[in-house]
Amino acid sequence: TLQISEELNKPKKLEGIKVLVTSGPTIEPIDEIRFISNYSSGIQGNAIANEFYSQGANVTLVSGPVNIKPQKGVNVVKVTSANEMLDACLSSLPVDIAVCAAAVSDWRIKNKIKGKVKKDNTKKTLTLLENKDILKTISNHIKRPKLVIGFAAETENIEYFAKKKLFKKNCDWILGNLVDIKTNTFGSE
Repeated sequence: TLQISEELNKPKKLEGIKVLVTSGPTIEPIDEIRFISNYSSGIQGNAIANEFYSQGANVTLVSGPVNIKPQKGVNVVKVTSANEMLDACLSSLPVDIAVCAAAVSDWRIKNKIKGKVKKDNTKKTLTLLENKDILKTISNHIKRPKLVIGFAAETENIEYFAKKKLFKKNCDWILGNLVDIKTNTFGSE
């Protein structure tokens, strides 16, 4: 018990630091029951938020729909779409550190369809609009955090695309994740 007591009484390295973490997927509806998304589980973003919190940081986790909960003490903002995630992130500024680990949907449907689209043997066309880039927006914001970290989920040439993204998004660090279907990156520990 002495060792546990000493550990609990140690000063936290990140006390007083405000951190924003994004996590999980975003979902863009097509109709009332179908959507565009990805396989992100939120495990990585939640682990990052938990570690910052355990080091004494004041953490806001903006999370898309996931089936895991961060540890008690992490401020969670639940969102569904990329636009909701962007709004929640901007509302959380200013922070000292932003870690954009969410797998944000790059596109949304121009006109969400009411009800459920029925099969009727006709060709369907969906018009996609590009979502605003959350990492790039935060990296270039007037209230830009001192440290902005992003992730590059790639299926090939990970180093090349990660470096390209680093400069294009104007962030400080990029961590590359190989997400090829054979890697089991999404949803794994």
